[in-house]
Amino acid sequence: MDPLHDASRRHFASDNYAGAHPEVITALAAANGGHTVSYGEDPYTARLQRQFVELLGEGVEAFPVFNGTGANVVGLQAMLTRWGAVITPAVAHIHTDEGGAPEKVGGFKIVPVHTPDAKLTPDLIRSVAGSRGVHQAVPQVVSITQSTELGTLYSVDEIAAIADTAHALGLTLHMDGARIANAAAALGVPLREFTRDAGVDVLSFGGTKNGAIGAEAIVVLNPDAVTGIDFLRKSAMQLASKMRFVSAQLVALLTDDLWLRSGAHANAMAARLRAGIEAGLADGSITRVSFTQPTQTNGVFAILPPGVADRLREDFRFYDWNEATGEVRWLTSWDTTEADVDAFIAAIAAATSATP
Repeated sequence: MDPLHDASRRHFASDNYAGAHPEVITALAAANGGHTVSYGEDPYTARLQRQFVELLGEGVEAFPVFNGTGANVVGLQAMLTRWGAVITPAVAHIHTDEGGAPEKVGGFKIVPVHTPDAKLTPDLIRSVAGSRGVHQAVPQVVSITQSTELGTLYSVDEIAAIADTAHALGLTLHMDGARIANAAAALGVPLREFTRDAGVDVLSFGGTKNGAIGAEAIVVLNPDAVTGIDFLRKSAMQLASKMRFVSAQLVALLTDDLWLRSGAHANAMAARLRAGIEAGLADGSITRVSFTQPTQTNGVFAILPPGVADRLREDFRFYDWNEATGEVRWLTSWDTTEADVDAFIAAIAAATSATP
């Protein structure tokens, strides 16, 4: 089959735009051919389990799923009773970008908390953790995103403080790790240090945004925090019959730290983008651009003057974050090159100069 898209086009809208990493494609080809047992009783899923044990310690268990929404919904559903609720930042993916799946499929209530940097704090959690009995869904889980929807990052100490607060209140802690590789690369510490050892009970481990085609995993770090996850994965349509192809992708990412290297590269490209814009602002080649968040992982959030975003989108696709203020989001990927970034910086300079 001939390509149906222009592979030379590069965008900064989402790390979902990037293709699969060549090592993932190689792993899929290696997993193909012949017969092996379905529904997870295959050697690739067994290898994946061993890899997560190596990363996170004995007693953890991984449940491969198709996508991040499935990982979040099934993982959280397994942590809750039917009357339970989840405390999370108001911009969290589970609240704003999963089409109501937590409520429709998971059957649980989201308690959104407004925060300027998409990060929860112990005080914010305590402010909404109370219950009015039968008149209110009962908060039972805290969910944080690492890295956050605004590209910000929780430190190890911040996660530990949140976990201590949640557990003291009788709640468990879930981490949405759709961009866990970017966070791990930015923190520069082992995955276990800011997840299991910090007190996280269940982790959604992201692969799709980091070079996989459609592969995520629910990683149970504390078995006492979940109930019935096997059955819930099936009933939520997240149990793959040919699971070897889901697991093989994650095996490839976890082999020789490909996941971490890819996350570090995406972060470096975002840092290059921000530094290039800042240099342009300093020398006057770029005008009237400002930043709204620190660039800690692979996201750059900026405010553009009127008309500039539309001009840029003639060649580079990206999303508005807040149309009212002119705020946009630019994301880099595992395959973003220095040349891609430099071309975008040059386009920003041209657009800001040409737009009154």
